Amino acid sequence: MAEVLELKAARGAAGTVRLPGSKSISNRVLLLAALAAGDTEVTGMLDADDTLVMRKALSALGVSFDRETIFGAGGLFPVKKAELFLGNAGTAFRPLAAVLAMCGGEYRLSGAPRMHERPIGDLVDALRGVGARIDYAGKEGYPPLAIHPGKIDVAKKLRVRGDVSSQFLSALLMALPLTGSTARVDVKGELISKPYVEITLNVMRRFGLEVRRDGWKSFEVQRGTYVSPGKISVEGDASSASYFLAAGALGGGPVRVEGVGRASIQGDVRFVEVLERMGAKVSMGSDWIEVRGEGRLKAVDLDLNHIPDAAMTVAVLALFADGPSAIRNIGSWRVKETDRIAAMATELRKFGAEVEEGRDFLKVVPSATLKKNVLVETYDDHRMAMSFSLVCLGGVPVRINDPQCVAKTFPDYFTVYRSITS
Repeated sequence: MAEVLELKAARGAAGTVRLPGSKSISNRVLLLAALAAGDTEVTGMLDADDTLVMRKALSALGVSFDRETIFGAGGLFPVKKAELFLGNAGTAFRPLAAVLAMCGGEYRLSGAPRMHERPIGDLVDALRGVGARIDYAGKEGYPPLAIHPGKIDVAKKLRVRGDVSSQFLSALLMALPLTGSTARVDVKGELISKPYVEITLNVMRRFGLEVRRDGWKSFEVQRGTYVSPGKISVEGDASSASYFLAAGALGGGPVRVEGVGRASIQGDVRFVEVLERMGAKVSMGSDWIEVRGEGRLKAVDLDLNHIPDAAMTVAVLALFADGPSAIRNIGSWRVKETDRIAAMATELRKFGAEVEEGRDFLKVVPSATLKKNVLVETYDDHRMAMSFSLVCLGGVPVRINDPQCVAKTFPDYFTVYRSITS
């Protein structure tokens, strides 16, 4: 039986939290350091399930590690035959699929049952369009994948849909330098979660590769090879910061997070704009953010496509707002670790809220009196567990099923969370 964590009603939240490293940056740095010429010393790397999955895969592909140092392969991976299990880590599965399609080997990529329900057809179609040989080992359009040696020709038109997951575009951009040619990618439709593509471009630049872009419709990857910067530091995880910043808004504060701030390259730092709209007071430095609550939270109606992960935190805060709230343009929630729109709607209703669930939106009408000691199902989704931990700061005891699912990105989350609540 899964463990159940009981969180008693808390009077408030105050304190300082040093954030773990960003998952999005960590897995990009791991991959590019592995492909680069030279060795890379990485500080601040996230130590959690998703990065462990990436490290194990890279080791199986012939990459060596020594504590914080990654010994780059200087191009294509030396191992030409491997079976890789990648859990439910999209930031590992999608980029590795693209990179291995360029490596001229036989590879099989599989994952957890939920990963086999997360679409990858748009990425596979784009890769096949330039000569990659990829077969579906199960359901068409979904992992697991069998990758074979192919004749890659980037002179052919390379197009990928942008409206399902920005990880497809990021995967292509990171893989294309392995072709040794300048390559262009055109995006079909609206590109969602643009700040995550910005992270990809930023990390590629750190490893010596420049990508020119025409708005968000066309990207040209310059000919060149990845070269280690020698040392690189991973900033704190801005998505994880959202729970503590929200705790400051809901629990009075002040709560300060260290490791992200005005200088962050992560889009989720813009979550503070939502907190300000909800009435909280925000202060920022180059690598810290502090939030204080200023009374009851105000309801919001916002397009949060640019911060889909932190938007989950907003959905829980809506339980304590002074009226109905709406979170819009979050269709990507449907293909995350669980169907987050359906899961969030189900769990919010348990507290007495009225919830309208749409294809890409969620509307929440808070109840005057929230139900206590609700058992929140987490669906093996770390963000469900972390988001709903905030409920106790509204004076409502809550029970979290399978709290260990937070190990995906933040193994010590509940210990750290308790350190700021009283």
